[in-house]
Amino acid sequence: MSRQSKTYRIVDFDAIAGVACPCGVARRAFGDMDELPFTLHRTEIREDARVHYHKRIAETYYVLECQADAAMELDGERIALRPGLCVMIPPGVRHRAIGRMTVLIVASPKFDPADEWFD
Repeated sequence: MSRQSKTYRIVDFDAIAGVACPCGVARRAFGDMDELPFTLHRTEIREDARVHYHKRIAETYYVLECQADAAMELDGERIALRPGLCVMIPPGVRHRAIGRMTVLIVASPKFDPADEWFD
């Protein structure tokens, strides 16, 4: 569900259709708003993701919930995660999520599946 007026928009992530991604299911908001330079995703990571990178997109992950052993791999370095942590991933950084977690992701500029690269 999305509700908007001339000055605001409210998005219910539970009402957004999930899209399969390499690590689970993403629910993406604000992709249709030309005035915003980003998209916001709630992603449920269900399995270890494949290492990938973006050439143009920076991603910022905010951990909502995760297993005790959840981590991010950033350019080969493993970083332990916990709820409340935020990780900013610039373009070019090889990364993947490890373990089960739910995260909010800000993708800037807007997410584009054509900018997902695998070695």
